[in-house]
Amino acid sequence: MTSSPDRSRGERREDGLPPALPSMWRLCKLGYRHEPGLMLAAFVLSLLAALPDALIAWWLKLLGEGVLGHDARIVRLAAIALGVSAAATWLLRTVSTRVQRRFRDKVTIALEAHVARLQASVATIAHHERPDYLDRLSVLRDQIFVLDHMYMSVFSTCGWLLRLGVTLALLVSIHPALGLLAVFALPTVLTSTWRPAVERSAQERGAQASRLARHLFTLATTAAPGKEVRVIGRGGIGGRLAEERREAWERWYGPVAAARWGSAAWHTLAWAVFGSAWAGAVAFVAAGLRASAGDVLLVLAAGARLSAYIGATVGEIGFLRGIWMDGSRRLAWLEDYAASLVADADLPVPARLHEGIRLEHVSFAYPGTSRLVLEDVTLELPVGAVVAIVGENGAGKTTLVKLLAKLYEPTSGAIHVDGQPLARMRADAWRERLAGAFQDFFRFELPARQSIGVGDIPRLDDEPAVVRAVERAGADDVVARWPAGLDTQLGPTWPGGVDVSFGQWQKLALARGFMRDHPLLLVLDEPTAALDAETEHALFERYAAAAHGDVAETTAADGRITILVSHRFSTVRMADLIVVLDGARLVEVGTHEDLMARGGAYAELYGIQAAAYR
Repeated sequence: MTSSPDRSRGERREDGLPPALPSMWRLCKLGYRHEPGLMLAAFVLSLLAALPDALIAWWLKLLGEGVLGHDARIVRLAAIALGVSAAATWLLRTVSTRVQRRFRDKVTIALEAHVARLQASVATIAHHERPDYLDRLSVLRDQIFVLDHMYMSVFSTCGWLLRLGVTLALLVSIHPALGLLAVFALPTVLTSTWRPAVERSAQERGAQASRLARHLFTLATTAAPGKEVRVIGRGGIGGRLAEERREAWERWYGPVAAARWGSAAWHTLAWAVFGSAWAGAVAFVAAGLRASAGDVLLVLAAGARLSAYIGATVGEIGFLRGIWMDGSRRLAWLEDYAASLVADADLPVPARLHEGIRLEHVSFAYPGTSRLVLEDVTLELPVGAVVAIVGENGAGKTTLVKLLAKLYEPTSGAIHVDGQPLARMRADAWRERLAGAFQDFFRFELPARQSIGVGDIPRLDDEPAVVRAVERAGADDVVARWPAGLDTQLGPTWPGGVDVSFGQWQKLALARGFMRDHPLLLVLDEPTAALDAETEHALFERYAAAAHGDVAETTAADGRITILVSHRFSTVRMADLIVVLDGARLVEVGTHEDLMARGGAYAELYGIQAAAYR
């Protein structure tokens, strides 16, 4: 029995995201790995820019004492120091900003590539289909474009902390009790770090409603659904989309607004406590200590700056806690999730098949659910055969294809390739030997040559290979209609792009699936649903003949297995082996003639469709 990595490993993270500080540290190491020089320069400049600004209170004290003591030398020294501090602060801040901006620009590219690479490296597609993972990834996608600000926020926080430390040292130099101002500032720190967590928690709880609101907005405003929205608009669909979008937005915003108001009240109270303490400190120095005018001036200046420094520090900490920490935690979760699904792949993928593929007592339930989509399936797929999989909607046909493509691992049972467990073969190496087309194909709006050529990246620019793939898919007529042929830009939203019908897109997807000449497994999962029955029949008749060796370039000697999923039984009957699924279970296996003779589920389905055609 083998357990699904998606269920046994990936779900261990469902109870929460990784800790915040370790996640931020990992993000800092990622930035240093990509741009070490710029990162160090930005950090050092942030600290250097903090020192002249923090010393201004001391220069003001000297200036006041010099003026009151009629000491021109001290006045000149203090005045020069103030001017140098002001100029140095401006200069260092300007240089620091330029360096930080350069670092941000370069690290943003690295972060986006890192997230894309992580998602692409995950062997399964559970994170694209599970609602809870989709919510996490949706927030991460929104945050990834601002995650680079986290580095700037960390640098700024360190700079503000340095200012704060120098200012407190100046205050304590007058009287140790003035250091208590930092204690009275703690409530502002606590509320600043607590507020974003409360608000982010409310946003997290409403992430699904927020995603629904964006989806409805897309439906109402983009081109793809535009025709249907307008055709049925007389029935009020446009107004209903707007109304439901508003309701979904309110379900998200209502709890978020309540959390913001509550946290703002506590934050205001915290600042009132600190303001009272500062006023008391000024009175204590002036009346209680009977300090010099210079000391009073220092307390006034340092206290005022202390307020600004604490505000900036807790503000940066709030940003870190609310957005940047949260984003780094989600990125760390994605890294952990991708790493958790790296299986022990110690077996090579065979160069060609000798025995075939065998499924032994395979059962499968999608991650996050307990309902079995496939239950105890045992099946032999022989080499050189065209195998058709049929059954009603929801019977598990596409799920079986996903398991064969290693997009998921079985919940229980095992799949063997030439007697070796498929689970121990690397997913990327196995998929390099797969080819085919799927019913939910993607529309690559690229030049036609590239839209087809991505089916075999090493031969992306190999025109003879692309032409052969077009011929195999029967897409010659589509390409011939375009004046620029394979150089035609697809998609009307691009300059010079052509509008492509769904049927034409499907033929291009088929051609993309036929780019690989000698795959071990060819999967055709309802790839011709938009084509008429006659075109589909002719296509698969030609391909079935090729798979059986009637065409020299593809023979059964290649060790290929062809999997065909189709609802059209005129096509299915050409298969060597027909697999019938019903209610997640395998109910029949055999040739068309055998299954018709049995009079079972296949014969019944075939009879229903034949009667409809008659």
